[in-house]
Amino acid sequence: MTTLTPKRLTLTDISISIGNGLTALHTMPRVSVSYAMVFVVFGMILLTAVGAFGVSPMALPFAGGFMLVGPILLAGYFELARLQERGQRPDLGDAFRAFGRAPAGLWMLAVLCAFLFLIWITDAGVLYSFTIGGTHLSYDLDWLPHQGSDVLAFELWGALMGSVLAYMIFTISAFSVPLIYEGRAGLVQGVSASARTVLGNFLVCLVWGIVLGSVIVLSILLLPVLLFTLPVMSYASFALYRRAFPPQPQ
Repeated sequence: MTTLTPKRLTLTDISISIGNGLTALHTMPRVSVSYAMVFVVFGMILLTAVGAFGVSPMALPFAGGFMLVGPILLAGYFELARLQERGQRPDLGDAFRAFGRAPAGLWMLAVLCAFLFLIWITDAGVLYSFTIGGTHLSYDLDWLPHQGSDVLAFELWGALMGSVLAYMIFTISAFSVPLIYEGRAGLVQGVSASARTVLGNFLVCLVWGIVLGSVIVLSILLLPVLLFTLPVMSYASFALYRRAFPPQPQ
């Protein structure tokens, strides 16, 4: 495999990539929203369970936890974007078949992401037990502004803890997932290239990570919005990857 040298990114690249994401959604609306529906249904089940068990403050940690495993799950959108680049008309089956053609390195990265997700949820659960305890809190859309200092403290410290893990995952997966998926890198080379890109473009990638994380987490809490923001931000992620690592000439 050739040496992977990322190009310098600017804040303009972020805005251009988001524009590309909006264009991709406009071009492939049905398949994009249909694939997002899978995540929306799963999120609806999860939020319903959180409310039923009376641990509604855990909704934010679970929503944030999606950012730990999301990079792997979004390989389906990367495949749709690749097919669109070639002038093809992808369907929903193409998004799911992406996982069948995923290299072994991508599955190894998925295991690591899942492991960190379990660590995050376990830590959040321990923090919950110390700060809130056994108080029953059902899930309502406006529950957070009306909660006491214990709930606000839990969300604050949980966000601080989660941001560390999220940044770790973002550093190693933001660019390695598409690199590995396209066969341009193995696991070690892809993770190394991703880390070099994120650290070498620290400010730009920090802004992108904050924008990406904020949009997705808020959209999970307002689930219908996720049907549209998830495709846009996924395609934007792929577009930003393309700007950092342009396609190799055939």
